[in-house]
Amino acid sequence: MSTPAQPDYERARQYALRRLERELSPRLLYHSLRHTRDDVLPAAERLAALEGVDGEARLLLRTAAVYHDLGFLEQYSDNEAIAARIAAETLPGFGYSAAQVQTVTAIIMATKLPPSPRTLLEQIMVDADVDVLGREDFFVWSHALRDELAAHGRPTSDREWYARQMWFLQAHRYYTAAARRLRGPQKDRNLASLRARLVQLV
Repeated sequence: MSTPAQPDYERARQYALRRLERELSPRLLYHSLRHTRDDVLPAAERLAALEGVDGEARLLLRTAAVYHDLGFLEQYSDNEAIAARIAAETLPGFGYSAAQVQTVTAIIMATKLPPSPRTLLEQIMVDADVDVLGREDFFVWSHALRDELAAHGRPTSDREWYARQMWFLQAHRYYTAAARRLRGPQKDRNLASLRARLVQLV
């Protein structure tokens, strides 16, 4: 009998983060190395723990988290498919089986807007990717995203930006019970702040 693949997550993580650090455009003020390393990865791990996900499943989730924005190395729009392709090309070299790679790429693709997570791992990843919507530093990262979009030819006025952000938060829902519990209350406060800012601009 052949032994199951033992993925080397640490080497996969180092590969992904090193490429983000060296190759990401400096115009990516929101989708930066920090977004992946300091926001999405810890959020995914936190939600996984709260949802009782461990073992191989958590390892595959963490892998998807560090790979999910690698598509930005090649293009800004529709980057998820590129990140999935890079994962499919490189993860076998780190000991991931075909089935494990398939799971990782599905988790990555679930983050494409509008999101369509089907499994718990996909739901956790989607929630982790927008963890900031329910955090107190929401407006810091909102402005970073606005500046990033402007740098890519999509400038907006204050009124347009706040209206767009308000629409996004109203349409958004966290998929996991853990994210709703952890981030829902602050997300509601952020939405109220957006409404107030829009009123002030009238």
